[in-house]
Amino acid sequence: MHYFVTGGGGFLGGHLVRRLKDAGHEVTAPSRAEVDLRNAASLNAVEGQFDRIFHLAAWTQAGDWCLTHPGEQWIVNQQINTNAITWWHERQPQAKFIAMGTSCSYAPGSDLTEDKYMLGEPIDSLYTYALTKRMLLQGLRAVSRQYGGEFLCLVPSTLYGPGYHTDGRQMHFIFDLVRKILRGKTYGETVTLWGNGSQRRELVQVDDFITNGFALLDAGATDVYNLGEGNDHSIADFAQIICDVVGYDFEKIEFDTSKYTGAAEKKLDIAKAQAKLDTYVTSDLHAGISELVDWFKANSAF
Repeated sequence: MHYFVTGGGGFLGGHLVRRLKDAGHEVTAPSRAEVDLRNAASLNAVEGQFDRIFHLAAWTQAGDWCLTHPGEQWIVNQQINTNAITWWHERQPQAKFIAMGTSCSYAPGSDLTEDKYMLGEPIDSLYTYALTKRMLLQGLRAVSRQYGGEFLCLVPSTLYGPGYHTDGRQMHFIFDLVRKILRGKTYGETVTLWGNGSQRRELVQVDDFITNGFALLDAGATDVYNLGEGNDHSIADFAQIICDVVGYDFEKIEFDTSKYTGAAEKKLDIAKAQAKLDTYVTSDLHAGISELVDWFKANSAF
């Protein structure tokens, strides 16, 4: 098959492109410099016909970046999503379009099932980003309904694994925890974590996400599916696991309750995907975190 991947240089994109190439597929994954998704003419200049389009590109960062860039997030994400959908409809109608949703779209207190994805008010700090992802799904639904074309929207919980960015941008929580605790162990630094440690999060290993996503594609899945691990843990629990792996005394960790923490809890309901698939793949959390710690060490990423 011939795949087109936006955001191929990102964390998920890098893993996906490698998996596709290793499987013998032809992959076109242009960089931002090669194809500017904000410019429809740049995307329309892409040559070739594709079997599947993975739209991973999004204008966002982890941490509290969303608090200070809401306008930028709205404008840029609406541009790239509209251009990608238009290009699919006008130039690549034969392709199946696979988009990434976000767990941020779910309203606090929701049971996080796919039928609730478009309902309620997302958390205020992530409201703009969440609404651009809802608009992405609605755009795919509307275009498919009027013009035809198959699509799949995958909603991940927090992805983790080796190969994360180390360019100075804020990190998603699990990578930041590993970095801080490794620095505490290696350099004797004080480890300060945001919040009180009670906030709960769900992780999904990036290769598991890709494996289950392709299984859904092979099963003919359409519309929206959650892909998580099925269990959540507190930030303190994750920190304890990392401390055990690294050999750092958990009791030395300080919690700063004045810092931004996002949603109080977030665990996706994955029953829809599990019912669709004969086998739903999940990895052992301790093994996955150990692999992540080893990658940080090997790449001096702390």
